[in-house]
Amino acid sequence: MKKLTYSFIILSIIFFGCKKEEGIIVEEPIEDITGYNMLLMGHSFFKPYANRIGEIAIDAGFVNHTQTFVFEGGSNGLPISLWNDTGTDNQLIKAILDNGDVDVFGMAADDRQIANESLNGHRYWIEYALQNNPGVTIFLSTSAPVYPENWEQMAQDLGYETVQEAYEAHIYQAAHVALIDTLRAEFPSTNIFSIPTGKASINLWQMYQDDLLLDDIEYIGEFENSLFTDAFGHQGEMTAQTGALMWVKGIYNIDLTANTFDTGFNTDLQTVAEDAMNSHDQNYNQ
Repeated sequence: MKKLTYSFIILSIIFFGCKKEEGIIVEEPIEDITGYNMLLMGHSFFKPYANRIGEIAIDAGFVNHTQTFVFEGGSNGLPISLWNDTGTDNQLIKAILDNGDVDVFGMAADDRQIANESLNGHRYWIEYALQNNPGVTIFLSTSAPVYPENWEQMAQDLGYETVQEAYEAHIYQAAHVALIDTLRAEFPSTNIFSIPTGKASINLWQMYQDDLLLDDIEYIGEFENSLFTDAFGHQGEMTAQTGALMWVKGIYNIDLTANTFDTGFNTDLQTVAEDAMNSHDQNYNQ
């Protein structure tokens, strides 16, 4: 796997990154930060982040970031469905992996699946990827529950006081214990981690409830100015930008509080995303 080549050169501070020869300051050349070649596959709750991470990563200085995204709606975008696909999606994913230059392979992980089938889907794809990409890093993006109008009742029915507690428990059991712990045991030399992207939806939902958003945002409405585009819980632009920032944090490990990407919103989405990632179980970070 490519290594991130960080040139920690502080040109504004003369004592670092420079050398002095006969009274002349000679600046060392600046090297670009190397980005990853990524393969992404998933459904409509995965798509908004896959579509935006490239722009944010390149803006952050990862100029060589490249990616291919294979999309299918609903359960067809889950790993087991794409593995069993008899059309062009399966062939495309395998062809990309056959090239042997994939650094990061991202897949969806949520509760709209049978646990055993989910595990098999991730397992099969990881086995295939490792044949020609032995150093590949695997990440799983965990979605928010569907139907946000039901979140509070769902949490209560499960015995939790808050939606946040219910989601944390869900990803711990369904994504971390059932998936990642098992996969890490089977592939001990492979870096496998999760990004709790559903927190983008849940945290912004909570901010909306508490009247903390600094933008005129609808609960459900048009993509550009709403948290959700439908009752099912598909993400609006604000949610999509926040989740994509979480992906950049999880994959490239940058400090989002210093990130200057223009999200198009007054609400500080970098801080929302940074807080969401900092509250993630550290055992399941990269």
